[in-house]
Order: sequence, then structure tokens, then C-alpha cells
Amino acid sequence: MKVRHRYSLISCLVAVSFSTSVAAETVVNFGAGAGFAGLPMMIMDHLDLLEKHGKAAGLDLKANYPRFSGTSANQDAILSGSVDFVMYGASALITIWSRAKNSPHQVIGVSGITTLTVHLVTNKKDLKSIADFTPSDKIAVTGLAAPQVLMLQQFSEKTFGAGQHSKLKSNLVALPHSESVSAMLSGGTEVKAYFAPPPFTQILLDSGKVSTITTSVEMMGGPASLLILSATRRYLEANPAIAEVAVKAMREATDLIKQDPKRAAEIYLTMEPSRTLDHKQVEAILRQIGPEFGPEVSGMRVWADIMQKVGLIKEGPADLKDVFWRTVPEAHLN
Repeated sequence: MKVRHRYSLISCLVAVSFSTSVAAETVVNFGAGAGFAGLPMMIMDHLDLLEKHGKAAGLDLKANYPRFSGTSANQDAILSGSVDFVMYGASALITIWSRAKNSPHQVIGVSGITTLTVHLVTNKKDLKSIADFTPSDKIAVTGLAAPQVLMLQQFSEKTFGAGQHSKLKSNLVALPHSESVSAMLSGGTEVKAYFAPPPFTQILLDSGKVSTITTSVEMMGGPASLLILSATRRYLEANPAIAEVAVKAMREATDLIKQDPKRAAEIYLTMEPSRTLDHKQVEAILRQIGPEFGPEVSGMRVWADIMQKVGLIKEGPADLKDVFWRTVPEAHLN
């Protein structure tokens, strides 16, 4: 009996210890995306970077990376609490920040992810600038509320003068990337231009059938953040240490893209197999765009200004620091 009792006691202690260990693990959910812009989060997932940096900080973390398509799905997921961090476009972040200003549900930025350059490309030789567009020359975007539309509005004011941000609005058509690429290569549709992000930029330019009219860098007056890691103020105030770990994991992921594009290409094709791009092509693209990944945040003031001009927000942030958590140093903001 004594032996059995002792065995029973040991079993209970082991069970309690195991239960405590399991209970100590904190699950962190990241709303992930696809494509080259989503590569840093793919790397975090593939290499268990949150778990690695969590362990170094004395935290037992487990990350999940459910995928969402589009801003609305991301917004629903983070506001419902089904995810803790999401990748927001810069303009989407400013919009949701403005709507829930000074509330616990307010979404704020935690880290920059990428300033990937978008090219406005054309298959029509006569289109040298946006001033050359005729009403029949259609411009493909992924959606009529896409950030590229704001870029075009910003550049339209520069080109045509104050108040002319909507001059080319009737030229815009919404098409998926695959259809836009086909239209550019065929040349047989009314779509004569397309806002192309990597890798579609490189695929199209390498074809010799298209040329670049302008880029997001020119339109925005410099590099502009395309995606920003974000979370609600309530979550960040309750979990500041997890926010710090998430930023460290993101930094390691973006550093890997810049420092080891070969390895980054392997991870990309493992996480998102491609029928059109092989390893050498992906590596070559990453060598080109690698410097555009990192925790810095750029172009936020330009984004906010044009959004206010076109009526998407009533008032922009008086101080950009209000839009970001303390994990983003002031020196990384512009």
C-alpha cells in the first residue's frame, strides 16, 4: 500500500507539473498574408522565431499563422480577438487607428515590415507619364480601395495641380494580379497599365513587353511602408513583453531576407510553392528587393495627408508616435 501510495503521489506531482507547463504556454496568433510581402511572417513561422525569441526572454510562446485575404478579414479577426497581430497596409492602419482613436480597441503599429516598391507599368508605348492617359486607357488595381489608388491620387495632385487627385479615377478597373499580368502580356485589352508589385514587376519587365511609367517611390516622394505589423492597444498594454519578442522575431526574419536571399527563397517556395518561379528566380528577386524589408516605418505622413484630402479620414495624426507602440523608435518614423 505504501509503495502504491508513493507511486500515486509521484504520478500526481508529475501530472500537476505537466499541467502547469502546458498552462504556462501562451499562444500568439498572427494574421498572415501571401506573396513576397508576406515572406517575413512565413520565415517567422518556418523557423519558429517567435518561440526562439520568447525563450530567450523567459516566455513560453507558441505561434500560429492563420491566413486572411484582405483588409476587412484582417480587421474582423483582430477586433474579434481571433488573432493578436496582423499585417496592415499603411493606409488601412491609419483608417482603423482613426476610427477607434483613444479606445482600447484602437489598432496601432508595432513594427514596419516592408516598403516594397510598386511599379505602374504599361504595354502602350505612348504612355510615358500619367499625363498621357486617355479616357480609354484603363489602369488595373487589385481593388478600388487599394493603397495604389491613393498613390495615384497623390501623384495626380503633383502632376495636374491641387484638387486634381481624382482626375484618373474613371481609368481605374479592379482586377486580380493574374488577370492584370495576362492583360499586360497580351496587349489586346483596354487595360493598358497596371500597378505591379514584386514578383509581377520583374516578370513583366523581363518579358520586354512592358515598361515602367512611374514607381511608388516617385509617387509618394520616397519609400513608403506597404505593410506594418499591428495589434490593438488593449493587447499591447496587457502583453508588452510579447510585443517586444514579436518585433525581435520580425527583425530576424527581415534580416534573413537581406543577408541570405538564397535561404529566404528556399523558405518562400516551401511555404508558398510556385508554378511560374523557380528557386533561382526567387533568389534573384529577393536580392533586388531585400533592402526594402525591415522594421523602419516610412511615408506615414504622406499617407495620412492624402487620406485626409480625399476624405477617408477627418483628421490625420498630430504626432506619428500616436499611431505606433513604443517598439517603434521615433527615429524609425517619418
